This record gives sequence, C-alpha cells and structure tokens, in this order.
Amino acid sequence: ATKKIEKIRNKRKMRVRGRVTGTEKRPRLSVFRSAVHIYAQAIADDSGRTLAEASTLSKELADSLAGMKRVDEARAVGMLLAKRLQGVGVGDVVFDRGRFLYHGRVKALAEGAREAGLNF
Repeated sequence: ATKKIEKIRNKRKMRVRGRVTGTEKRPRLSVFRSAVHIYAQAIADDSGRTLAEASTLSKELADSLAGMKRVDEARAVGMLLAKRLQGVGVGDVVFDRGRFLYHGRVKALAEGAREAGLNF
C-alpha cells in the first residue's frame, strides 16, 4: 500500500511540476510540508538558482512561532518569504504546490505571501 501511495504522490507532483516553470523575473514558489515543518523557496528554473527561502526553522521566525498553530506558522513563513523576495526585487511568482493539495497549511502559506505583497 505504501508503494502505491508514493506512486500516486509522485504522479501528482510531476503533473503539477510539468505545468509550472519559473524565471528570474517570475520564479516558482515551491512548497514542501512535513508533519512538523513547512518549507518554501523561490526557484528560477531557467538559471537553476534559489532566489529566496523560508521555513519554520528560519532563525527570524524561531522565537515568534512558539505556541502558534501550524496553520498560523505557515502564514508567517509565507509573509517572511514575500518580504525576502521583495528585498531581491521580485513581486510576481508562480505557485507550485507540488504533491500537496491547496488546502490547510499550503493555502495559509500562499495567503500569507499574498498579504505581504506577492502576486500570483
């Protein structure tokens, strides 16, 4: 059963990734979530560079995340990533949810990034 689930997840991931590519001006905002943490990075696929990254493990967020719900943590990660991208001069991104459904923490991260000024 585990192999079947993994195969389905990879199939979904490749389907989403096949439609989404990032450039220097409009990078791909890739999201990964584990059971405890959430990670996001902005990737320029044409040059193969990561322009900015943020996660619940970021030093800037470590103190403020104590006692928060995971959905609120994800929103804070999205806001931090948006702030870092704006510092690099990027305002537009393409959202890549990967194998995860646009729901819960993934959705909260996207909404946090939008609140902080990113367009996608």
